[in-house]
Amino acid sequence: MPSPELLRSFVAVAEMRSFTLAAQRLGLRQSTVSQHIKRLEEGLGRRLLARDTHSVAPTPDGDALMGYARQVLDAHERIDRFFTGSELRGRIRFGASEDFVLSGLQAVLAEFAERHASVDLELTVGLSGVLYERFDAGELDVIFAKRRAGDTRGQVAWREQLAWIGRPGIRPDPRQPLPLLLYPPPSITRAVALDALERAGRSWRLACTSGSLSGLCAAAWAGLGVAPHSARLLPRGLAALPASRSLPELAEVEFVVIGPGQHHRTAAALMAAILRHAGPAQAAPPV
Repeated sequence: MPSPELLRSFVAVAEMRSFTLAAQRLGLRQSTVSQHIKRLEEGLGRRLLARDTHSVAPTPDGDALMGYARQVLDAHERIDRFFTGSELRGRIRFGASEDFVLSGLQAVLAEFAERHASVDLELTVGLSGVLYERFDAGELDVIFAKRRAGDTRGQVAWREQLAWIGRPGIRPDPRQPLPLLLYPPPSITRAVALDALERAGRSWRLACTSGSLSGLCAAAWAGLGVAPHSARLLPRGLAALPASRSLPELAEVEFVVIGPGQHHRTAAALMAAILRHAGPAQAAPPV
């Protein structure tokens, strides 16, 4: 039976599709993670990850192992909690990015509540920039947000290039200012979008501003314009639009989990739950 240490590295690499990001998530060196994968593949006699110079992805055997690996890691954590008497109590103040609300947040909250029933959760949903401000002011214990420019804190959940999203079939007229659906400042996606348009020399107009994702989704479903958003957390009913002369490419962003450190056991448990679900995040039905 493979050790939990090896399985933990395998799951992290398979979910993050990157040895570097997996090492950051686990707090290990990349060479250590690579060695774990090598030992696991040798022990099982199967190739679990397909690698090339640009990407990493599970093989069919790796996909088959994922379900078993998660069950083993979950059982190992439950055994550890039982025999160490490590039931967590108290209150945790958690701030989640608007982008995450309609996707992975439900699974994170369900898992955390099941494992730590004696912990009271105070949930704040908001723009990433606002979450940073409240975390720095000591008003939040853990935040899940897009990385703020120049801020190196946190564990990377994933990295991706933002996409323009809108109602399926929408085709903005390149001769007219681009109708934008944006969060208000200090939104990180807003800053990324306006910077891309400025660099491309593309004119734009603010068709709708909303502080909530549901508000922007309603405007997008109505066909009022397009919005910059995570394609990975794409709200159901909306589509990612291909980059073009009318829609310049957007920059990459990192989604990170930031907390007080491993000494805060309740915060560490919540951060671990977020990172477990950040890999297989799925879109949720529209609201």
